[in-house]
Amino acid sequence: MNAGAVADWVGAACLIGGGLLSLVAGIGVLRFPDVLDRMHAATKPQVLGVLLLLAGVALRLRSSSDIGMIVLVAVFQLTTAPVAAQMVGRAAYRSGRVDRSLLDVDELADER
Repeated sequence: MNAGAVADWVGAACLIGGGLLSLVAGIGVLRFPDVLDRMHAATKPQVLGVLLLLAGVALRLRSSSDIGMIVLVAVFQLTTAPVAAQMVGRAAYRSGRVDRSLLDVDELADER
């Protein structure tokens, strides 16, 4: 077996793993009851799933221009997903859609 065939098999495994993680994230967004739980499902496995998909595509394509574009997509995914999750969580907290009794530590509570 040559290196190209091994890269194709590893790429296929990454594509399948990334697709499964993205599927699990989508199911979690639909099934979880709370905003914070849904936010967790939308960011943690989804980001890893997208990164695995991008790694699989990079291993299959193996072109320098394609890999450069894939790296850019990965960097933007890694920089925007946590910021978006922070903003969604803060907006949900401020609008009263978070059950505060479920929080272990409430750092945003007003100390009056």
